[in-house]
Amino acid sequence: MGGKDESGGLYDDEGVSTESSVTLLARGRRGNSIGLKKGEGELEGFFSSSIEDEKLKLCEDLEMGLLVFLLLAISVVSGDEDAFIGVNIGTDLSDMPHPTQVVALLKAQQIRHVRLYNADRGMLLALANTGIKVAIAVPNEQLLGIGQSNTTAANWVSQNVVAHYPDTNITTICVGSEVLTTLPNTARILVSALKFVHSALVASNLDSQIKVSTPLSSSIILDSFPPSQAFFNRSWNPVIVPMLSFLQSTGSFLMLNIYPYYDYMQSNGVIPLDYALFRPLASNKEAVDANTLIHYTNVFDAMVDAAYFAMAYLNFTNIPVIVSESGWPSKGDSGEPDATLDNANTYNSNLIKHVLNQTGTPKHPGISVSTYIYELYNEDNKPGPLSEQNWGLFDANGKPIYILHLTGSGSVLANDTTNQTFCTAKDGVDAKMLQAALDWACGPGKVDCSPILQGQPCYEPDTVAAHATYAFDTYYHQMGKAPGTCDFNGVAAITTTNPSHNYCLFGSGGSNGTFVNSTAPALNSSSSGSSSHNFHGCGSTCAIILVGVLSLFAFFL
Repeated sequence: MGGKDESGGLYDDEGVSTESSVTLLARGRRGNSIGLKKGEGELEGFFSSSIEDEKLKLCEDLEMGLLVFLLLAISVVSGDEDAFIGVNIGTDLSDMPHPTQVVALLKAQQIRHVRLYNADRGMLLALANTGIKVAIAVPNEQLLGIGQSNTTAANWVSQNVVAHYPDTNITTICVGSEVLTTLPNTARILVSALKFVHSALVASNLDSQIKVSTPLSSSIILDSFPPSQAFFNRSWNPVIVPMLSFLQSTGSFLMLNIYPYYDYMQSNGVIPLDYALFRPLASNKEAVDANTLIHYTNVFDAMVDAAYFAMAYLNFTNIPVIVSESGWPSKGDSGEPDATLDNANTYNSNLIKHVLNQTGTPKHPGISVSTYIYELYNEDNKPGPLSEQNWGLFDANGKPIYILHLTGSGSVLANDTTNQTFCTAKDGVDAKMLQAALDWACGPGKVDCSPILQGQPCYEPDTVAAHATYAFDTYYHQMGKAPGTCDFNGVAAITTTNPSHNYCLFGSGGSNGTFVNSTAPALNSSSSGSSSHNFHGCGSTCAIILVGVLSLFAFFL
C-alpha cells in the first residue's frame, strides 16, 4: 500500500510520487533524472547565494542532531587502494570484434580494468594471462535461478569463475544490473543471489580475492541535491538494507551507475553544462550544500557524495563506492544537441583525470572513487535515440571515436596522439638492407615480433616494409624514442603519421599480439552481453521524483 516519505510526500507502492505538483520524468537508461516543480526557481537561486548566506542558514536552521549526523557521515569512509579507470564492454554491435581483437585493443590502450555484462567464455579465455582485472556479471535473465538456488549459484561460479581463475584475473562478480529499476519483480531475490554467489566463492576459497556486488542506478537515490539530504527510495529499503549489510560484512563496495549527461539534459537548463563536464567554475558559481557548507564543482562528485549520505542515513558509513558506469554520448539526434564529440571528449578526459588524481569527493577527499567508463565500443544495435548507439570510445574496427586529452594523467587509455611520433620503414630503400634491419630488430634488438606472424594482428599486409615498420616502431618506443633509435642503417625514418591499421596498433611498445589467444572461441554478441538498461523514456519503473520545495533547497542540481 502507499505511504508518505519523511517530508510528507505521498508515494505509491513503487515509491512514485502521487502529488500532482511534482513533474515526473522518466529517466534514461542510465543516470539520475531530476523532477523540477513547475514555476519554482529554487535551483537557480543556488548560484547567487554566498558562503556567508549559507553559514547563516546553517546556524539558524540546523539542529544539533542533524549536524552530528552529517559530521559522522563525512568522517568515516576510508580507502586503501589507488583509484582506477576501467571500461565497460558491451556487445550489441552488428560486427562485434573477436575476443582476441578486443584484448589486443585493451592492451594497446593500456586498459587494466574491464567490466563485462556476462561471463562469456571466449572473452575470459582471451583475457587469460594478461593481468587485466575483470568484473564479470550474472546477467539479469539468470538472476532468478541463482537467487532461488544455492546449487545453481555454485554451478555458475564453478563454470564461470573457478574454471578461469587465476589465469583470468577475475576480481568482481556483478550480480545483475540495475535490478531494482529494470526488474523490480526480481528484486526480492537479489540479496539471496548475492549471498549464494558469495557462499560459492567461500567454498572455493576465493572470497578474499573476488568481491560480489550489484550495480545500481543512481535513480534509487532520492532528494540527491543537496547531497546531504539524499536517501534511498524507501520503498526499496527491505532490499537495500540487507544488501548494504551484505556489502559491509563481506568487505565489498556499492556499485553505482552515474550519468551527469542525463542530469544535465533533464534539468531544463538549470544545471550549467560546464558543471556537468568538470569544467572550471567561478567560485561564486560553485554549488554549496547548505547543510554542510561543502562546495561542489561537478555533478559527478555530488552524486557520489549523495550515495555516501544515503548510506549513512541507514547507518552504513564504511562502504566504499565504485562507479560502475559513467560516460557521455558523442552523437545524438535533433533532440540531443549536447551529445557531441567535443562534449564526450571533455567529459571522459576530465573524468579520467579527476579519478586518477586521487582527489576523491568533497565529502571524502583523497578517498578513491574508481570508475568504469561507458563504454569501449559504440553499440550500433542499441534501440532508442541516436545517442544510445554512441557512447563508445572506439568503433568496431578499433578506431578512436575521438582522441582523449589525458596529458599528465598517466598511460590509461593512451590514444592521445598529440605530439606522438612513430618509426617507419622508408620507401624505396634496398630490400636486402631492409630485411637485415628487420632481422636485427626481431633478434638482437629483442623486439617481440610475434604480432607479425601469420594469423596475428600485424601480419597483414604481408610485406617486408610493413613488418619492418612494426618492428622498427616497437624498438623505437621500447627505447623511449631516444635519439638514434630510429635509423636502422638509414632504412627507417621518424614520422608523425600513425601507421596503425585495423587491430595492429602502433605506439604501444609492442603490446599488440603478445596477449592474443588465437584459440579463443568467438564472443557471443547476444543481448545478454550488453547492458540491460532501458533507453530514455523507459516508463514508470524508471521514474524518479524529487519531492517538494525542500528537496531542491536552493541547490541548482
